[in-house]
Amino acid sequence: MTEPFEHRHAAHCETGVMSAMLRYHGLTISEPMAFGLASGITFAYIPLVKINGLPLIAYRTPPRMIIRALSRRIGGLKMVFEKFRREADGERALNRLLDDGKVVGLQASVFFLPYFPPNMRFHFNAHNLLVYGREEAQYQVSDPVFSHLVTVDGASLSKARFAKGALAPKGLIYYPAKVPDEIDFDSVLPKSIRFSAKINGARSPVPIAGVKGIQRVAGQIRKLDKAQERDANLYLGHIVRMQEEIGTGGGGFRFMYASFLQEAAEILRSDLLADAAEEMSEIGDEWRLFALMCARKSKARYDDTFDGIADQLEKIAGREASLFARLHNYR
Repeated sequence: MTEPFEHRHAAHCETGVMSAMLRYHGLTISEPMAFGLASGITFAYIPLVKINGLPLIAYRTPPRMIIRALSRRIGGLKMVFEKFRREADGERALNRLLDDGKVVGLQASVFFLPYFPPNMRFHFNAHNLLVYGREEAQYQVSDPVFSHLVTVDGASLSKARFAKGALAPKGLIYYPAKVPDEIDFDSVLPKSIRFSAKINGARSPVPIAGVKGIQRVAGQIRKLDKAQERDANLYLGHIVRMQEEIGTGGGGFRFMYASFLQEAAEILRSDLLADAAEEMSEIGDEWRLFALMCARKSKARYDDTFDGIADQLEKIAGREASLFARLHNYR
């Protein structure tokens, strides 16, 4: 019988998995700290990648990047990543690690995980979870987006691990080979903060990311008054789903980064970071208001206009540009 795993409900799967995995190995790190150290916050408007025929809009770095960034940022942390061509090979590798007493991170498709309620299952292949043991054909799972531990049968777990399509997991498993006793926060925190400021600020070299990406979407919204009403409503509804229903959402990731800045402020005794944390929390509120305006307009409620919604988004861009400019050369 496997010892009970200490499960904690998290806001987001990837940061929740890394926080739990490192905590299991004796390195206490909160979910917001994992997110911030990995420079997970961003905004990206990617018209070449389509979700249900509409442009991908993201509020965090791509899947797997938080895990890989943490393995680079935290000195002494060595992560092992393995993919497999055949389901049988992936199952054997997972079983071997579990039998050796390891806790293993997996990438999987939400659609094939039976513990998800039917109305929450959709074809998203970049979900992360922890497997901490097995009993015959049942695997014991700590899924960060659930409030309790769950189990899943081997056949379903295998389907989820080897689902096809965009971001196909290919049986990915990951686990730490080495975990340090502590983190050199004085070194890594400023580095992580400066990197986030660089990729998100107005001086970002990427025209579809950060502040520039936000401004581009605002421009697209202004053009919607010339489009057919049905297409305009679909576009606004898509923005709301990408922001508030996929992952932690636009506002949620801003609140998480605000929590990270507050932790960093306490560790480094920095008034600048404390003020930045408060500002980022207020920006999260602005994102939530933006989503509400989009939802009301897409359902023809209230008197919201395309220009008004675009103005709100440009206001957000301005506040994020100002905040990241102050953090650009931190220390």
